[in-house]
Amino acid sequence: MEEFANYQEHIDKAIEWAWKVLPDVIMATIILVFGLWIIRFINKMVRKFFEKKDYDLALESFLQSFINIALKVLLFVLVVTQLGVKSSSLIAIIGAAGLAIGLALQGSLSNFAGGVLILLFKPFKIGDFISAQGVDGTVKEITIFYTKLTTFGNQLAIIPNGELSNNNVVNYSAMPTRRDNIKVGIGYSSNIKTAKEIMLDICAKNENVLKDPMPEVYVDGLGDSSVDLTLRYWAENPVFWAAHFFIIEEIKRRFDEAGIEIPFPQRDVHVKGQAIEA
Repeated sequence: MEEFANYQEHIDKAIEWAWKVLPDVIMATIILVFGLWIIRFINKMVRKFFEKKDYDLALESFLQSFINIALKVLLFVLVVTQLGVKSSSLIAIIGAAGLAIGLALQGSLSNFAGGVLILLFKPFKIGDFISAQGVDGTVKEITIFYTKLTTFGNQLAIIPNGELSNNNVVNYSAMPTRRDNIKVGIGYSSNIKTAKEIMLDICAKNENVLKDPMPEVYVDGLGDSSVDLTLRYWAENPVFWAAHFFIIEEIKRRFDEAGIEIPFPQRDVHVKGQAIEA
C-alpha cells in the first residue's frame, strides 16, 4: 500500500505539473500558428510592395529572404519565452548556440557577407549574363547565401555568394556593346585580299554589326596548312549572338562561292604490299 501511495503521489504531481504548463503550451502553439500566418502575410505584402516599386531586383530578392528569416527567428524567441524560458537564460543559450553555429557554419556566414558585398558593390544584377566558377549563365536570383544562374541549357546553377564575392566574375552585360573575334583559316593558294574584302562586306551589310568602331580583318598567323585571319567587330549585347552565328555561316557560304579554300586536317595513308612468290 505504501508503494502504491508513492506512485499515486508521483502521478498527482505529474498531473499538477501538466495542468500548470498546459496553458503555456497551448499559448505557445497559438503564437506559433498565428505567427507563421503573420509571417506569410508580411512576406506577401513585402513582395507586393517591391512589385510596385522600381527597386533593384537583386536587392528585392535579398531583402525578402532576409526579412523571412529574421521574422522566423523572432517567432522562435517568442515561442520559447512563452514556454517559460527566461529571457536572460535564452540570451545566454542563443549566445552559446550562436558561437557554436558560427564556428560550424563559417561558410554560410561567408556567403551571407558575400551577398551583402554583392548588393553594395553590384558587380552584377539580375538579368546579367556572367561567367563565374566555371559556369556561364543569366543571373536569375540573388538570395542571402546563394546566387542562382540559368545556363544556356536551361539548367539552374546555384553558386555560393562567398565564392562569387572573392573570385573573378566576368559580366558580359555590364557594357552596352561587345567585341567579337572570329578566326578563319584560308589556304595558302587563296587570295588574302579577296577573303578580307568578303568578310568586311558581310559586316557592312549586317544591320547588327556596328559601323563605329569599324570592323577590321587581320592576318593573325601563318599556320602549318592555313593563313589565319581574324575578324573583329562590335555589336550590341542583345543582338551579339545573332550577329556571331550569322557571320560565321555567311563567311562559309561566300568563301565557297569565291572558291576560297578553308583547309581542314587531312591524313594520307600509304599501304606498301609485298609480292607473293608462287
